[in-house]
Amino acid sequence: QVHLVESGGGLVQAGGSLRLSCTASGLSLNRPGMAWFRQAPGKEREGVSHISWNGDATRYTDSVKGRFAISRDNAKNTLYLQMNSLKPEDTAMYYCAAQGIGGRWDDPGIYNSWGQGTQVTVSS
Repeated sequence: QVHLVESGGGLVQAGGSLRLSCTASGLSLNRPGMAWFRQAPGKEREGVSHISWNGDATRYTDSVKGRFAISRDNAKNTLYLQMNSLKPEDTAMYYCAAQGIGGRWDDPGIYNSWGQGTQVTVSS
């Protein structure tokens, strides 16, 4: 069973940077695609970025393109999200997820393992 633990969230001023990490256990023989989602209060969970099993392909939602970068280190079973030029609208709980089946990368339904989340708050 895959277990995911996020870290790296916090409070930052607009224009600042944060680096989120997601450490996975139970992935030693399984290299699924992985993603970051976020959910702000009163809003639906939104796909932020996805990375293929070997890191060769990445996807981003339009609002973070050019500001966020997803990466993974399979030797360390760790997923990262480097977030630069943060804006107040990036404020949300951020979750990492491991893909279970094929489908649209931003569809939460294709992911079968989720972390508990790490809070990111961007002040104006």
